[in-house]
Amino acid sequence: GLKDAAKALMEKAGVPVVPGYHGDNQEGDFLAGQAETIGYPVLIKAVAGGGGKGMRRVDDPADFAKELKSAQREAGAAFSDERVLVEKYVARPRHIEIQVFADSHGQAVSLHERDCSLQRRHQKVIEEAPAPGMPDEMRKAMGEAAVAAAKAIGYRGAGTVEFIADASDGLKPDGFWFMEMNTRLQVEHPVTEAVTGIDIAQWQLRVAGGETLPFSQGDITCTGCSIEARIAAEDPANGYRPEVGLITGYIEPDMPGLRIDSGVRVGSIVSHYYDSMLAKMISFAPDRSAAIRLLDRGLEKFFIAGLGSNIAFLRDLLEMPEFVTGTHNT
Repeated sequence: GLKDAAKALMEKAGVPVVPGYHGDNQEGDFLAGQAETIGYPVLIKAVAGGGGKGMRRVDDPADFAKELKSAQREAGAAFSDERVLVEKYVARPRHIEIQVFADSHGQAVSLHERDCSLQRRHQKVIEEAPAPGMPDEMRKAMGEAAVAAAKAIGYRGAGTVEFIADASDGLKPDGFWFMEMNTRLQVEHPVTEAVTGIDIAQWQLRVAGGETLPFSQGDITCTGCSIEARIAAEDPANGYRPEVGLITGYIEPDMPGLRIDSGVRVGSIVSHYYDSMLAKMISFAPDRSAAIRLLDRGLEKFFIAGLGSNIAFLRDLLEMPEFVTGTHNT
């Protein structure tokens, strides 16, 4: 749960980490000196955080002290921990993560990658598998690094090792670095289930019960393309303001190749006390273009009444030229 400890552990395991400082010294002048050594632009990140809270990009040394205090205040309020780390900012970053699985009998495998680069305010919005434009040699290197990370901590169950990749000159096997590990089943796991045919949720329970994974690394294939969109109760036109209230109408489309995981129905009351996500829509098709078209048709037919949603925003993203060509970044 702590980014600094995780980075230190990954360095020992031989997993590449983003160049930066993740030590104990939290003095402002010292951290400013570290930023100079790393080279601007840099990222200030909350040690204990996630979801973009306590994170600041700094391009000018003159702004470092102000941004540091701002990040520390936000980190303290959100996580009761003001500590931060400083790392190199990757100019054209792709967020690519590897789904890993390990049992209690010494077996650990990679279930290939997901690209989660389409984000707003550092929050994932659309995720897909496999990552567009990713060379096989990079997929192999990243998968091996993720498995090494899982083995380094004696991990058991489903987990995700998140990497940042530099896409400024195309994806390369030596151009990715460890960010953090999510030691749980993630929102976007259905896209991996779709392309591998493995029921991750079921095997998480089986492994917890002491069973051995029935597949080795060589058994795990990746077929087709799957894309997930997070449907949320928010108004993108007004700063993504949360939408609250009673759901008076709700109809999910029923289409081949489309999966919907939802947490609401007609009569549900959406409050401001919880995450704004109402449902996830996941498409699966033989290729990426078909998966995009299917997801767009599904979103068009999705009906929610009583409060606003981000469905129109999601459809706009699917038509964005950078996303269509797979050249988008965070």
